[in-house]
This record gives sequence, structure tokens and C-alpha cells, in this order.
Amino acid sequence: MRNLLGYLKHYKVQSVLAPLFKLLEACFELFVPLVVAAIIDSGIVEKNVSYVIWSCVILAALGVIGLVSAVAAQYFAARAAVGFSKELRHDLFDKMQSLSYSDIDGLGTGKMITRMTSDVNQLQSGVNLVLRLFMRSPFIVFGAMIMAFTISVSAGGIFAAVIAVLCLVVFGIMLVSIPLYKRAQGKLDRVTVATRETLTGARVIRAFCQEEDEIAEYNKRNEELSKAQLFVGKISALMNPLTYSLINIGIIVLLYVGAIEVDAGLPQGKVVALYNYMSQILIELIKMANLIITVTKSFACAGRINAVLDMNSVMRSGEKSENGGNHFIEFNNVCANYGDAEMDALNGITFTAERGETIGIIGGTGSGKTTLVNLLPHFYDVSRGEILIEGVNVNALEDEKLRDMCGIVPQRAVLFKGTIRENMQWGKNNATDEEIYAAVESAQASDVIKSKSAGLDEQVEQGGKNFSGGQRQRLTIARALVKRPPVLILDDSASALDYATDAKLRHSLKHLDYSPTVFIVSQRTSSIRHADKIIVLDGGKMVGLGTHEELLENCDIYREIHYSQYEKEGA
Repeated sequence: MRNLLGYLKHYKVQSVLAPLFKLLEACFELFVPLVVAAIIDSGIVEKNVSYVIWSCVILAALGVIGLVSAVAAQYFAARAAVGFSKELRHDLFDKMQSLSYSDIDGLGTGKMITRMTSDVNQLQSGVNLVLRLFMRSPFIVFGAMIMAFTISVSAGGIFAAVIAVLCLVVFGIMLVSIPLYKRAQGKLDRVTVATRETLTGARVIRAFCQEEDEIAEYNKRNEELSKAQLFVGKISALMNPLTYSLINIGIIVLLYVGAIEVDAGLPQGKVVALYNYMSQILIELIKMANLIITVTKSFACAGRINAVLDMNSVMRSGEKSENGGNHFIEFNNVCANYGDAEMDALNGITFTAERGETIGIIGGTGSGKTTLVNLLPHFYDVSRGEILIEGVNVNALEDEKLRDMCGIVPQRAVLFKGTIRENMQWGKNNATDEEIYAAVESAQASDVIKSKSAGLDEQVEQGGKNFSGGQRQRLTIARALVKRPPVLILDDSASALDYATDAKLRHSLKHLDYSPTVFIVSQRTSSIRHADKIIVLDGGKMVGLGTHEELLENCDIYREIHYSQYEKEGA
């Protein structure tokens, strides 16, 4: 939590003024019982009407000043809390953007969404309440006790005893609640994950008529969350009845002792003042109970957010290669795995690629094709071996510089909400319409633009849902081509295209004027048969390397893949 308080550094003035105005309000509030006592003892008892009127004016003035102070405190506390959450979300989002694929895989998308939304909102509420009540409530409680001592030492002793017992109750419940709130927030993660998974896969769920099963699974997770929250809520709910009971017991004892002291000569107004001070303590302890509950939740959320902010990327960087190569791209005995997996996803991959070459990558499902191309832009780290670009280990290159060299079209074609032009300018912010149209032409997506009445200004829905699968794929390829990258990676990104369009696309890529090195991952041999080199993967190992004709002669797996498709394609 201490680290997170640094996000208030730009709101120091508001963070100081909010509690100061609350303290000012509290000071005036502590004077109210004394004024009431004076009205009774000096006004009503002595039948001094003018004194009563002036005292009532003073009470009204204290109320107005207190109201103005409370509104000012709320304003400054809200400004500080909202600013705190804004900067925290900004840094949290930056941190998530800086995490490697491996870190994101380990943390989970659902958990990151919960951290960014629910956890930050809970912290914002905690900061708001702390600025308003953290100093005010203790000030009122102990101020009332001190004022009670000035009236009667025996009554002050009752106040001290009640406050001591209340502190034990409040902090005891807080210590029990903190780990339970952490557990409840963890179950909220599961609900968020289930919700996101269901929304993302809605079409698949309906296609397989799994709605009832998904509803049942969601209800199960939601029920677990409800039970966890109800359990910790019941413990937290003990705060109010226990504080009410203790305060009322204290009031009974106070009235009993006060009655005895009135008989001994204590003015009646003083007893009323003592009662008012005890009532103030009751009200403030109720507020403090709510504050403690909110702060307890905030501490739980703060720990979860800190865990993300303190994450150190598992990616290695700054490593120099022992020997610079003579090739544009070199894979030297590269091995890779995911997390703590026992088996490598890739094992002993060695090959070279020159500028302008086309490298085809093929293999069965799970053979490591996507893993291989994800290593090149340093999305994942190699576990052994090295990858060199122009003789430099990719770990020694800045990720931004390395990825600027690469145009990447992933398996899942993703377009972002906005216009087609805005999507095309992701790779190059200042790309002109001429550059965009040239890339669109190369990606065989001209007909997509022409079919839209607004052209490049056509709106794109989230995920590109107002485009077909083939249109999305061609537009994402065009987006990668706009930046004219030296390395172009197409990860099975033409799977939705018909064979004629696929052939035109490959021909267009082969004749790009800046001659990029192209990596094509595909399940179809027709997509890579004209590649300069074809890598055949099986079980994470490279079982073939060569041209289409060479592999048909000496690679059984490639030959099997090709002829199984040859009959289907009729070519």
C-alpha cells in the first residue's frame, strides 16, 4: 500500500486540505455539546431567554461552518481519489503492456481485467474515505474523551474503557477480514474469466448447444463468489451491532454515574454534554467501522495490484551473441518451452534466412509453427540456443526496435474499433492514403475498400465484426505492409482466403519493391510450395528443410501432408 500512496504525489494539496477541512468540522462539532450544556445550565435553568437565543445562533453558525467544511473536504478528497485512480490505472495499463506473452499467459487476461477495474475502483473508494475519515473519526473519538475528562474524571474513565474495548473489536475484525477479502477477490477473478470466456466464445457455445452447461458453470462460480462475500460480509457486519452494544452499555453506565454526580452537585447540562459526546463517539465509530471495512478491502486489492506492478518480466535482454553470423537471420540450435512445461515446444531448430527470401513453415497441429515465428520478434524467450538478426542476438536488441523491423500478422485477424484508415496507420502513424492504398493493393484488399461507401473512413466495429474472416485477414496483412518491414511474418493469416486470392497474394508479396524476408506459416502446401526454403516441423523438431521438390523426395511428413491435400485440391 505504501508504494501505491506515491500516486497521490500530484495531489498533495488536495490530500492535505481534505483532512484539514474535516478536522475543522470536527473541532466545531466538539464545541456543540458544550454550547448545549451552557444553554441548559445558564439559559434554561436561569430563565435567560436572550442567552438561549444567542446560544442557538452560535449553534446555527457552527452548523453552517461545519457544512461548508464538510463540502470542501468532500470536494478535495474526491479530486485526490479520482486523480489517484487515474494515474494508477495509467501505470497499471503501461505495466500490462510491457509484460511478455509468457507473463500475460501466467497472469491471465481475466485477472488483469479485474485488477484494472474492480480492484482500482475499490482502492479509489478507500482513498476517498481515508482522506475524509481517517483523521476526523479518531479526532472526534479521542477529542470527546478528553472533553469528558474536563467535565468529570470518572466519566472520562468510562469513555477511555469503552474506546479501548471498541478498538479491540474493530481491529480484531479487520485482521480476520483482510485474508477473507483477498480470497473473495480471487473468486471474483474466476467470475470475470468465465464471463470473458463466454462472451468471446458465444458463437462456438451456441453452435455446440452448450448454453445450459455454460450457465451452470457460471452459476457455480457466481455462487462460490457469493458465499465467500457473504461469509466475510457477516464477519464485517458484526462491527455495527458490537459497537452499538458497547456504546449503549457505556451510555447506561455513564447515565448511572452522571446521576450520582448530579446529586453530588454536577450541573445537569454537563451530564447532557457527556451523553452527547458518547453519541458522537457512537456515530464516529459507525463511520470508522465502514472505513475499516473499505480499507480492509482496499488492502486486499492493493496487494493484488502491487503484485502486478512488481512483476519482473521473465524475458532476458542485453545478451550479446558469442559469434556474429554472415546471414540476415540465423536460428542456432534454438529450443523453447512454455512456463514450467516439462517438454520443449521447440527443440534444436537451426536454419538461416537471407534478405528477400521466403521461408515457409508447415507441420501438424501443435508442432511448434507459431512458437517459432513468435520467437523472432522476441514475444517469447528461447530456453537454449540463440536467434541472430544481422549478427546480433535478438535479446541484445531493444524490443521496440526489433518489432519495428517486423510486420506481424497473427493467426487471429484482429481489427480495432475506429476507421479503416486508423487501423492501417497502426504500423506507421503518418502513413498517407497513397501508402495505405499501395499496401491494400498488395494485400489483395482493394475490393474490400471499394465495397464500402466511406472508403478508408468506413467504421470498423470492435474486433472487425462487420467484416468477413477473409476481409479481416487481408486488411491485417495490409496493416503490416504499410510500415514496409524488413521482416514479414504471416502466421497462418491466409487460411480464410480462396486459392486464387492466396496465389495472387503470394505473387504480390514476392514482388514487393523493398524485398522483405517473408515467413509464411501455413497448413497448405500450395501456400508455401514456391518458398525459397520450407521448414517442416513435427513434435517441436525440424524434420525437413529445403524446397518443395526436395522435400517431396526426402521428407516423409511433408510428402504425406502434400499428397493428402493434392487429392482434395486436384492440383
